[in-house]
Amino acid sequence: MPPLSPSRRSELRARAHALRPVVLIGDKGLTDAVVSEVDRALAAHELIKVRATSGDREQRAQWMAALCERTGAEPVQEIGRMLVLWREAPAEEAPPAPAPKARSRRPAGKPSPAARGTRSPKEPARPPRGKPFAKPPR
Repeated sequence: MPPLSPSRRSELRARAHALRPVVLIGDKGLTDAVVSEVDRALAAHELIKVRATSGDREQRAQWMAALCERTGAEPVQEIGRMLVLWREAPAEEAPPAPAPKARSRRPAGKPSPAARGTRSPKEPARPPRGKPFAKPPR
């Protein structure tokens, strides 16, 4: 996978701003369980934040490099104790298109009042909406 361009990295940083961390690296450091959880989160979301609760700056940089190497992700940003990773989701094959439905003669929309059962065919039609009934003369 080619490295991220600066414009793409900037776009991902902007998207990541609103995210909350989904994985936490605790006192035990980068364990296999943490790596598998990061891998699952990347498969589900593509762009994730990981919070490191301990470790110094060099340790966090090593964790970022190790996570990217083991999961196939790209580093987007490391700021403070927050690591932002991105891995493009594989393109899924589109499901086969459903067979087209048989078209009816009546155009799409509301059925006729007789078909709905709201009035009998012998009942007179109502006046159009918005126009008042004419008052009978006195």
